[in-house]
Amino acid sequence: MNQEIIERLSVITEEEKEILAGRQEIDQSIYTVDARLIVDSKKMLDAGKLIQIRPHTRFVHFPKHKHNYVEVIYMCKGKTVHRIDEKEIILKEGELLFLNQDAEQEIFPAEEGDLAINFIILPEFFDVAFKMLGEEENLLRDFLVGCLCTDHKYDNYLHFHVADVLPVQNLVENMVWTILKDQPNDRILNQTTMGLLFMQLTNYTDKLETADRSFEENLLLQVLRFIDGNYRDGQLGQLCEESGYNVYWLSRMIKKLTGRNYKELVQIKRLNQASYLLLNTRASIADISMAVGYDNTSYFHRIFRDYYGTSPKEYRKDNKNIG
Repeated sequence: MNQEIIERLSVITEEEKEILAGRQEIDQSIYTVDARLIVDSKKMLDAGKLIQIRPHTRFVHFPKHKHNYVEVIYMCKGKTVHRIDEKEIILKEGELLFLNQDAEQEIFPAEEGDLAINFIILPEFFDVAFKMLGEEENLLRDFLVGCLCTDHKYDNYLHFHVADVLPVQNLVENMVWTILKDQPNDRILNQTTMGLLFMQLTNYTDKLETADRSFEENLLLQVLRFIDGNYRDGQLGQLCEESGYNVYWLSRMIKKLTGRNYKELVQIKRLNQASYLLLNTRASIADISMAVGYDNTSYFHRIFRDYYGTSPKEYRKDNKNIG
């Protein structure tokens, strides 16, 4: 990360000076007026702001608490140790931790060289990001959105081990820089950057860690990851060979968990990808049909119309994003 940013984050804050002078616990009045220790966005955000950053307070134990906003923690340097919903998490340099409003968090004392940034974010900030995700459908999209929207079907946190993913690192640094510098048009810049960050993270689900899920949730995530990576020609039998499951049994489980069979899930993924290519490239419809796995262009036209209610040509004409 940029050295100027590191230097600014390294400065000992007034709160930390009090701790180093002998204070044994956090000053709760900085964070909330709620005796239950629910950290309040009104305390953390300036009036009218949807997003703000503050360095994590070091040298002290932060007791169990929740937030009435979405928190994203980025580890700039060193590490921090968290307990979230009774599970211990070590957040290392370059990693990201998303917490929704239902997550109960406890943070153990950090050292001077452990520099973490807390993004304090109101849910409406994500409106632009969610719309951007909608431009290219991804079967893991709902998992991410559900977590941030406190949908109880999903976990309360997402931990991304993305220290080695340069685009993610650059996007986070861009957001931090824009907020610290209070640049003009910072709201739309940061909302767009968050959307780009989400789009990158959906490409790295193999680096995603969540709370312990049930066997069925793990199974579904495994199926969706396989489809995302193999929608052009991946067969259910191939997935069964890789996972060791019986084809008949897995087929029944997919139907039970999604309400659709494997071929229907693949078709949805293919059509969503076709939609993205129609709106964001100049490729011919025949080439797009081949690109998403359909050799028969006539068949592609028919199922596209069945799904979207219009032909690929009219869909591109009515919704075109490219100049």
